[in-house]
Amino acid sequence: MPYTPPLSEQRFVLETTAAIAQLATLPGYEGASPDMVDAILEESAKLMAGEFAPLNAIGDRIGAKAVDGVVTMPEGFQAAYDAYVAGGWIGLGASPAHGGQGLPFVLASAVQEQLTSANMAFSLCPMLTLGAIEALQVHATPEQQKLYLEPLVSGRWTGTMNLTEPQAGSDVGALRTTATPAADGSWRIKGQKIYITWGEHDLAENIVHLVLARTPDAPPGTRGISLFIVPKFHVNPDGSIGARNDVRAVSTEHKLGIHASPTCTMAFGDAGECVGHMVGSEGAGMRAMFTMMNHARINVGLQGIAVAEAAYQHALVFARNRVQSAKFGGGREAVRIIEHADVRRMLMTVKANTEAARAIAYLNASAVDRAHAEPDADARHAAQGLADLLTPVTKAFATDIGVEMSSLALQVFGGMGFVEETGAAQHYRDSRIAPIYEGTNGIQALDLVGRKLGLDGGSHWRTLFSGERAFIKALPKDGDLGQIAPYLEDALEALQTATVWITGNEAGQLGDTAAAATPYLRMFALTLGACLLARQASEAVRRLAAGQGDPAFLKAKIATARFFAEQLLPAAPALLGPITRGDALLFAIPEDAMLAA
Repeated sequence: MPYTPPLSEQRFVLETTAAIAQLATLPGYEGASPDMVDAILEESAKLMAGEFAPLNAIGDRIGAKAVDGVVTMPEGFQAAYDAYVAGGWIGLGASPAHGGQGLPFVLASAVQEQLTSANMAFSLCPMLTLGAIEALQVHATPEQQKLYLEPLVSGRWTGTMNLTEPQAGSDVGALRTTATPAADGSWRIKGQKIYITWGEHDLAENIVHLVLARTPDAPPGTRGISLFIVPKFHVNPDGSIGARNDVRAVSTEHKLGIHASPTCTMAFGDAGECVGHMVGSEGAGMRAMFTMMNHARINVGLQGIAVAEAAYQHALVFARNRVQSAKFGGGREAVRIIEHADVRRMLMTVKANTEAARAIAYLNASAVDRAHAEPDADARHAAQGLADLLTPVTKAFATDIGVEMSSLALQVFGGMGFVEETGAAQHYRDSRIAPIYEGTNGIQALDLVGRKLGLDGGSHWRTLFSGERAFIKALPKDGDLGQIAPYLEDALEALQTATVWITGNEAGQLGDTAAAATPYLRMFALTLGACLLARQASEAVRRLAAGQGDPAFLKAKIATARFFAEQLLPAAPALLGPITRGDALLFAIPEDAMLAA
């Protein structure tokens, strides 16, 4: 399954939607010059296509092997990881104070997208490490940062996130892992965590587990949870590695996909000697972990985009070469299936949805950058509000798109797609986890309607909608952009109505709000995605008129925006009815009657 990183697309979205040239004017991001951005994307593309894509099918077939708590990776993974570390790719967006390059998160996200398209199973390792780096940069003590951050940023060590327990999945407050204080100021951790991504492996010399646990006499729920650093090997005061800690992988899961990503059940303190070090203050574990989790949620959204991109490329190559059947009404001569209207519809649907989701994710990531770097406090606050608003949308919509589009891409292959040898099925299998972890997409939707819409009295969604309304109003009345405008107007009007309805619900109507959450998030994403694609099309029109750029690429951007607006966006206003219908029908059938006798 060869993979070609979509460099022209990534550059264009970084330039337009993410406004990376503007980011490069902000303090700390001066290094993100156009030449540097191009060099990073191009060098990353060589590594991902050359080293990691060839390992994708091998990793899927062989998987990570676990024997007596020792996990070994398939042949080739060590060399690829070493090349990744040697290039400094993990530290692309990390602080220079800890050995990172300090480049914008949105640029690091573009590199992470390439890696995930090439090899999703492997990409989870640096993704979790990036989240650990983010949490420690914000919440760890200077002494902890000195010991742990440079090895994580360099890639010598990797990081994990340990939340889930058998009885505590989405309800993190139900966890039972304990932390008992020791005389030397450290803590003794005891408990078991499940579904720990890359919890054990043989690629790096140490693994830094970030573990949520409950201290003695802690209050119930999330208020009683603290965060701890639990290294696989103890770390000496001089940073050298010491003896093995009392933490081990009990087993690895047999999964639908991402077979080369070891998903472990981890046991802490079986011998009573698991040493942990508290991060932040006691009881503040969830605040620290959410720093890591929100970072991870955007990167998980990128997984959906990345797999959809890889599946699209795979299906496109097949469609251009597979000869099957005559065109409808076009005689008897068999043609390549890309000449069939329905295959074109499928390919365009995958392409348009993938580009819309990418635009949302890159806008989200650039808002995170501006929230860190804008000199003005009000500008930082506004950027943070936009980032908060978009994070559940990015995570849920993009990962749903990953599943839906990899399924549609598989359909292009026909029966051959259902056969593992073609590789089309792997995209579908790998993509299916992303809507589940880092907070299921239903929880993301509830977060959007229950928390994010109401931030600062709703000012953030009002600002976003107002900006898109002004953009639509300014579109020309003729040409391709004129064709797009009415569809955008209808969708934005419906989204405004739905948002006012949701935010106006009283406490007694929260069941209706919960019922509306998932269709509302889809409406929000479709509308915003269409507006962002239209903005890209507007810039493409400008560049064409000015004789700038590749005409074929720019014309494709315009056609894709029109296709999304005319063929896919009408689903958005159609969701207004389901959104405002309430929850009565969801509970109309008694539980005992759900299965007819």
